[in-house]
Amino acid sequence: MREGFEIIDHTADVAIAAYGADLKAAFAGAALGMFSIMTDIKKLDETVVRDVKVTADEMKVLLVSWLNELLFICEVDKILFKRFDISELNETRLVAKCYGDKIDPKRHKIKTEIKAATFHMTEIEEKRGGIRVQVLFDI
Repeated sequence: MREGFEIIDHTADVAIAAYGADLKAAFAGAALGMFSIMTDIKKLDETVVRDVKVTADEMKVLLVSWLNELLFICEVDKILFKRFDISELNETRLVAKCYGDKIDPKRHKIKTEIKAATFHMTEIEEKRGGIRVQVLFDI
């Protein structure tokens, strides 16, 4: 199965589908897709490393919580991320190191501001050879 993400057309908001050989790769792809909607990730360095831990009652909630935690860090600490090394992921817990860059208005243009990842249209499904996750973002 391919890895990465694609943007899905939606009338008012924006959605992505992310793919991976396993859940870790699919969750990392969803985060990469989210930040790709926000900015040109090719212009990001990896000068900042942040440990992120998220817990939830079930996998779909964990996916949305993971993305919203990254958005929270972005908003509060002004960090854009481009790489996500997920070391632990099960039904209720995710642990990752996230690599990115402090926002520099001279180098980083915000294309689309994302308010939140939502539960509307959220899917996690096993496909032949991998995992597909889908998330709708409120913009």
